[in-house]
Amino acid sequence: MGSIDIFEGPEPVRSIIKNVAVIGAGISGVVSAAHLLKEGFDVTVFERRGTIGGVWYYDERVDRDPPFPNTIPPAQDWTDLDAEGLSPEEAQILHGPPGACYAGLKNNVPTSLMRSSLLTWPEGTELFIDQGRVVRYLENIADLHHVKEKIRFHTRVESVRKPVGSTRWHVKTSTLRVGDDTYSVTRKHESFDAVVVASGHYHIPFVPDIRGLADWKDRFPDRVLHSKKYRTPEPFRGKNVLLIGAGASALDIAREADALGGTVYQSRRASEYDPTADRIPASVKRVAMVAEFIADDVVVAFDVAANGDGGDAIPGRILLVDGTSLEGINYVIVCTGYITSYPFLGELEQPSVAFEDAGDRTLITADGYTTHNLHKDIFYIPDPTLAFIGVSHLVSTFSLFDFQAKVAAKVFTGHVRLPPEACMKAEQRERKARFKPGDRFHALLLREPEYMAEILAWVNADLKKAGLVPMEGMDAGWTQAYEAWRKGGRR
Repeated sequence: MGSIDIFEGPEPVRSIIKNVAVIGAGISGVVSAAHLLKEGFDVTVFERRGTIGGVWYYDERVDRDPPFPNTIPPAQDWTDLDAEGLSPEEAQILHGPPGACYAGLKNNVPTSLMRSSLLTWPEGTELFIDQGRVVRYLENIADLHHVKEKIRFHTRVESVRKPVGSTRWHVKTSTLRVGDDTYSVTRKHESFDAVVVASGHYHIPFVPDIRGLADWKDRFPDRVLHSKKYRTPEPFRGKNVLLIGAGASALDIAREADALGGTVYQSRRASEYDPTADRIPASVKRVAMVAEFIADDVVVAFDVAANGDGGDAIPGRILLVDGTSLEGINYVIVCTGYITSYPFLGELEQPSVAFEDAGDRTLITADGYTTHNLHKDIFYIPDPTLAFIGVSHLVSTFSLFDFQAKVAAKVFTGHVRLPPEACMKAEQRERKARFKPGDRFHALLLREPEYMAEILAWVNADLKKAGLVPMEGMDAGWTQAYEAWRKGGRR
């Protein structure tokens, strides 16, 4: 892998970085491509589905079930499309799986904060809007800044590596083309001076290893699901539904299912961080974390045909950690989030290595959340020609990711220099030393202005030395809206 001296020596990086690959066409990928294009780079965007929008694009189709349990980053089978007898529809699901977006999804950060510097929201846009309008906003950014013509849709990135002695990243892709009753795959190898990973987080469901859960999933497959497969509340009308988790999807599903009658239970771990506590409907019954799922010894009487329509309650009971139990549950929805994984980065992922044992080159470990060895959550320290946009968590996504994309573009021009590798490593060690079990390593909850101010001071100091126009930070309107939001303590 190449040296980072290109960021420290006297020659501008522009003499080395000319073309950049961007992986993903959601918010992070679209704004990354736009800012790189504004700086004059040759940009190629790879998007495995056929649309712009990422997690915000609503697709009625659903992905395959994950394994139960599913707790560490899985190995990707890049030969999956070579299987015999696949239909075109099955090939599409494998190659570009549908995302996690449900019909009722709205932003949970107001549009006054969730915006890109590349385009303002239309006049009169409400603070909270549906996913369709969010996608149109991203499409408008892509059109306005000539990103769309740079996107290769239905193209999956399968490998990103920099061979020893090479100065370029070798990128292997597969493009799926589907006909009426057939499909074909075209594989391609290309090289790029830099790569921006903007592939998002919401792909691989995290399913906790709870005693008996796998057995319930095996016996009652249509009654136990991860929230990634949730689309509308209608199947749960008047049913008894158990939600496991306390994040945004659990809150939204609780609201929607509760509004259609029946009884909704929310099981979650005891934690100081409980973002849904004051927003979940009062009629939703909040219970302790599940300890075990127990199926009845004799389930012959369970109506097999009703396995899908929820007509009968699941024959069994659910033990909670406080010693109480639940019975008469029709559906279990696991709302426990997602595993962070970049399978195309090969050996940089180490799913068998514990968080605390991550090496200086490791990106992903068994915790399935942390992306290690990133300077400011953006630049891969061993070789900053590999950058990540969208890693930071609990943030005003569009605004922060847009800011990070601008920073990456400025660094790639060579006008802004990263600190020496030793300094970046030292900062990473200090950050990890402050980390406490249960913390979210990339969380910037209500601390984004400080994060951006620190980076902006560094960036603009270098731009000033180069005699260039300073990079703009957040405007006064955003800052005022953020302070109001922060005082409310809500995210």
